[in-house]
Amino acid sequence: MRTLVFTAEIDNRHGVGIVSSRIGLSSPALLFNPQTSLFGLLEKEHRAQPVDCVLIDECQFLTREQVSELSDVVDQLDIPVLCYGLRTDFRGELFSGSHYLLAWADKLIELKTVCHCGRKANCVLRLDAQGNPVHEGKQVVIGGNESYVSVCRKHYKIALGLTRKESE
Repeated sequence: MRTLVFTAEIDNRHGVGIVSSRIGLSSPALLFNPQTSLFGLLEKEHRAQPVDCVLIDECQFLTREQVSELSDVVDQLDIPVLCYGLRTDFRGELFSGSHYLLAWADKLIELKTVCHCGRKANCVLRLDAQGNPVHEGKQVVIGGNESYVSVCRKHYKIALGLTRKESE
């Protein structure tokens, strides 16, 4: 089967045009940026040689228009599209791509991560060079495992000093 793999142009941690897993698997990938017309590119590829599946890594970096285009790939070209990425940033805010994927996806499957306490990790902390949580900054800063850590909501709030004091 012919699967086209895409990743965000801004994410070059593992090399340009490479999707890599934490267990060491990797694949070459086509690049997208906010100006990429995914429907146009996929329609052209599909006419040249049928595409059986599309895999998008780092889908949080998609634009609203690109998510709409991917829904057209599914509906008009009849090609399944699988998207992988983060739901929220280190501030707990939705990424634009995630926002529209959550709204328009046919099916959502959450891949669970575990906090150091054993609870479901549904938040991401950004760490500075000394390992301290960062409270503000640009939404997108590309970094590896040393820059981000997945934690549960409780430990996210504790790390950022967002816990409420108990009433006396």
